[in-house]
Amino acid sequence: MRVCVTGGAGYIGAPAVEELLAAGHDVTVLDSLIHRQDAVMARLAASGARVVHGDVRDGAARRAALAGADAIAHLAAIVGDPACAREPARSFAVNVAASRALARDAAALGVRRLVFASTCSNYGRTAGDAPVDERAPLKPVSLYAEQKVTIERELLDRRDRGPAVTCLRFATVYGVAARMRFDLTVNEFTRDLWAGRPLDVFGERFWRPYVHVRDAARAIRHALEAPPDRVAGRVFNIGRGDENYRKLDLVEVIVARLGRGDVRYVHRAEDPRDYRVSFERIRTELGFVPATRVPEGVDEVVAALESRRFGDPFSDRYGNAA
Repeated sequence: MRVCVTGGAGYIGAPAVEELLAAGHDVTVLDSLIHRQDAVMARLAASGARVVHGDVRDGAARRAALAGADAIAHLAAIVGDPACAREPARSFAVNVAASRALARDAAALGVRRLVFASTCSNYGRTAGDAPVDERAPLKPVSLYAEQKVTIERELLDRRDRGPAVTCLRFATVYGVAARMRFDLTVNEFTRDLWAGRPLDVFGERFWRPYVHVRDAARAIRHALEAPPDRVAGRVFNIGRGDENYRKLDLVEVIVARLGRGDVRYVHRAEDPRDYRVSFERIRTELGFVPATRVPEGVDEVVAALESRRFGDPFSDRYGNAA
């Protein structure tokens, strides 16, 4: 396939591009490089991707990236609750308005498939102990999740007026990637405890699922390569059932791997997300199971920190809200 990956030089985007290139697909990357990933984009170009340095809000850039595309993996977004809350107008322009425009462009250009990167944060806070599946009510409690829910619903409603749509609700992502992020829970906790900094943890008993960044990338390829009648108009949670953790569980894993850690649990009420998620649909229907587990991801992050791979891991370039 000829695949356009929006946000293709991002944290999930770059591994997704690498997955698709390795599988023999022709890939075009559209990315505005707002997180200073010029070197990542250059590496993708050297690997065979066609690159378009442009903003998904720019119609000319969108159309240039979509030229000749059979499919789109739409990852470009202002990602995460803090980044969206900091610039709500910009997050609406990127996450909502530009996604709508991309869908219209895709329909006009005859693109056949669209995989949309969404989030398990859409579930918000769930009742009871049972993991929720894709049929559960969506109860977003942040602007970021509200925007993802809005576009999910609109894309799925357009199923007869454009490309076949598949929505992937990713668990919270972790692990080492070319465009590294240290503002994600596993990566952040590991970095802080590795550096010997005191770690304040709030909402330590709230549940959330986790998935390695390379597994997230594999899921995108898996969805694009699946028979259209099995994924068109469908939603899939991306993760694995035994990777639902509370924050205190994550802390225990990281401290055990490091052999040290100064941790304090504190009460704050600003992040009410609390959800356990089922990933049976993608496992049983598409045969997809993530390969990497959180303890392995922690070891990987520690090894990268020990080798000074990212220079100063506290630099604002490794967060999305800078």
